[in-house]
Amino acid sequence: MHEFRTLAILSRFKRIFIKAGIDYGAMETILRMKLTMDGRRTPTIFNGQKKKDGNQFLKSLWIYGLYGLMVIPFLLFGDGHYIFQMSIVFGIIMFILATTMVSDFSSVLLDVRDKTILQTKPVSSKTINTAKIIHILIYMFFITGAFIAIPLVVGLFSKGIVFTLIFLAALLFTMLFIVVMTSLVYFVVLRFFDGEKLKDIINYVQILLSIGVIVGYQIVIRAFDFVDLDLTYTFSWWHLFLPPMWFGAAFELLLNQDYSNVLILLSVLALLVPIISMYIYVRLMPSFERNMDKLMSESKNRKKKSSWWVDVWAKLCCRNREEKTFFRFGALMMQQEREFKLKVYPSLGFSLVFPFIFIFMELQTRTLADISTGKMFLLIYFGNMMIPTIIHTMQFSVNYKGNWLFMAAPIQKPAAAYSGTLKAFLVKLYMPVFVLLSIAFIAIFSWHIVPDLFAVLLGAILQTLLTYKWLNSSTFPFTQSFEFAQSEGSAKLFLVTLLAGIFVVGHLIALAITGGIYVYIALLLIAIFIGWRKVFPMKNDVPVR
Repeated sequence: MHEFRTLAILSRFKRIFIKAGIDYGAMETILRMKLTMDGRRTPTIFNGQKKKDGNQFLKSLWIYGLYGLMVIPFLLFGDGHYIFQMSIVFGIIMFILATTMVSDFSSVLLDVRDKTILQTKPVSSKTINTAKIIHILIYMFFITGAFIAIPLVVGLFSKGIVFTLIFLAALLFTMLFIVVMTSLVYFVVLRFFDGEKLKDIINYVQILLSIGVIVGYQIVIRAFDFVDLDLTYTFSWWHLFLPPMWFGAAFELLLNQDYSNVLILLSVLALLVPIISMYIYVRLMPSFERNMDKLMSESKNRKKKSSWWVDVWAKLCCRNREEKTFFRFGALMMQQEREFKLKVYPSLGFSLVFPFIFIFMELQTRTLADISTGKMFLLIYFGNMMIPTIIHTMQFSVNYKGNWLFMAAPIQKPAAAYSGTLKAFLVKLYMPVFVLLSIAFIAIFSWHIVPDLFAVLLGAILQTLLTYKWLNSSTFPFTQSFEFAQSEGSAKLFLVTLLAGIFVVGHLIALAITGGIYVYIALLLIAIFIGWRKVFPMKNDVPVR
């Protein structure tokens, strides 16, 4: 059996676990097995790379180290304004830890596959649950260590040993807070729902959490005012609900000896909330485990089929029967595939949120009336930046082993597979986001931007076509494993994302010419008409075997 250094370190606290009523030997055995299995799992951050030997999680830590470099400027900027510096720093740290917890360790927290084995053995639920929490904390420790190692060294040399010790203590409480709060959110969901519905809701909770941490990061920045390049902080009641500010206040309290009531209150929250939430979680753990049995239940013969509006759009958009069939297939996969939604839906949320973040930033110095007369409506192109991620993800599925159905079926026009699926993406995923943004932008910028919005929509269709042509290598959609995507996918994905910028430049050129927007629309229509028929010729091809 493989030996782990983490377990050797954990054994030094053996007496504490035994006094707490935990079977340490059983817990260590469970942890060793889980850590061994984890070495064979590819982390989400490595999705898009070929399977390799060794512990892929440990090999991914250098990427978190690169992410940690973004923290350094905030440690050095605004020297002495600890509440500002450390609120931003812990906002970034919480974002990284929360998204990692959601993407990689929710499956660990909600894993019920070992219950049929462990529940038949003389092992208490307290021991099993403790092993689960420690299992997650071990990896959160590695991620946090890799992410914060370089900033910690910078902080040690620039701000001293006391700052570094406070930083380490705050990181410990932050890890506990993220793990426990994520668990408690899932507990609430598990309490009220069951079966397949529960799994869907958990999927949306993960997506909303990913979006929420991005929005929360922006809110933290808004808590501070810049006056003549000097930082000022004025307390508002809603700051009590911003965890990064709790930890920022603790640094201000301890290092600047600012003992104002507000900072004391925020610092106490940084200490007490993680501890109280951990206590609540431990008390609720038995109920949590009982409710997790619902994840093992099957749905009651719910047969999902495409909605009537999907059939209507299939008739409007598709050229032949096979393309209509793949349109319906793509729409159903986007609706039902949880792994696809977990990887794609946050991009949809970011596309909705980011344009308004930039508008709100501009409102700090200008009025809405001033903004409405400019070209800031081009921020709607942020909605098009999700296209490469979604099209790239459309190659993969957790049920990829069913791809033999495509090989066995008498498909006469293989091009119809991706053609229909891309049209389903545009109708089912892109159009709702575009319509919502368009309504909001028309309210802000008036009806005169309607031709511009039409040009943006046409640009999205052409960008979809070009992205597919460059990124996708599979003949049929949803036929490859997430674990075995091509290693060059990430580089290509980054480069093709820049396509949205090219369309922005084209749009700006069109606006600089009188009547140019209508010429630009005509050129886009011609390019789409010719390009779609070149990329997806609907002649009868020999079925792919």
